[in-house]
Amino acid sequence: MATIGIWIETEGGKVKEANFGVITAARGGGGENTLLALLLDGSAEAAQEALAPYGVHKIVPLTAEGADLDQSPDARARALAAAVEKLSLNALLGLATTPGRDLFARLAAYLKLPLASDCISVDVARQTVCKSHFSGKTVATIRMKASVMLCALRPNAVEAQPAAVRPEIVPLTVTVQDPGRVRVLEVRKAGGGKIDLAEAGIIITGGRPIGSAENYKILEACAQALGGAVGASRAAVDAGFAPHSMQVGQTGKTVSPRLYIACGLSGSVQHFAGMKTSKVIVAINTDKDAPIFEKCDYGIIGDLFEVVPMLTEALTQK
Repeated sequence: MATIGIWIETEGGKVKEANFGVITAARGGGGENTLLALLLDGSAEAAQEALAPYGVHKIVPLTAEGADLDQSPDARARALAAAVEKLSLNALLGLATTPGRDLFARLAAYLKLPLASDCISVDVARQTVCKSHFSGKTVATIRMKASVMLCALRPNAVEAQPAAVRPEIVPLTVTVQDPGRVRVLEVRKAGGGKIDLAEAGIIITGGRPIGSAENYKILEACAQALGGAVGASRAAVDAGFAPHSMQVGQTGKTVSPRLYIACGLSGSVQHFAGMKTSKVIVAINTDKDAPIFEKCDYGIIGDLFEVVPMLTEALTQK
């Protein structure tokens, strides 16, 4: 039995849903592990309600003496490092999001431990992780020989499975020294409150046939009805139809949503590398011989400008 910490990422004080898959991965097959949710932000009581259905045994809100955890990324990493030692953790897991990659990289450097990031699965008992390589053509199993496993998982790579446990709240105060190298004064987010593409559970993506930036409104309406996010292929981004922040693929974002709807995408190797771990792939294309139809779960031979509005209408009917 292992004691595993999970760094819980929050946004606007709320627990991100993508954390639930990380908790499921930490539980392992048998569920014998003791799971501690480490909280650097947000309300412990709110986290207790959000995490109770997924098997966390304790929620550990961290506070630090001698450092401002809100403004210092180095102090946040050192606070987690102190918690790893005080709680005698065998592993610490988290999300491989932009904040997660930054935090875990600092933590690994500070603790002088190896780090596995963007993993698609983890087995703490065997000290192994799985990572996708060579544009998704192969999956490598990597054994981590370390006193503490540090692992950041790709959002939505592991499907969340409920295992209700009422966690207790056990606050922990640590003493850390802030080196003062970096201080975050302000965070500016683009997208007007849209769902982060890398963390979205549902994504609808448009390729070059979308024709213009204006036409992405068709996909946005469908995404809103589905509660998802909108992506773009590299061809659409290169054509100026969408910003790079929307790009899915080898040179864009790697995603693992529950549902991926590919509109007007040929199914190139480079694009497929960024979304092949999607649970269900639906393709919409006028070309019946498009390679995407060999890689999808469901295919629709049709014009996206006809099919997507029909889907949106069906989703919004009362």
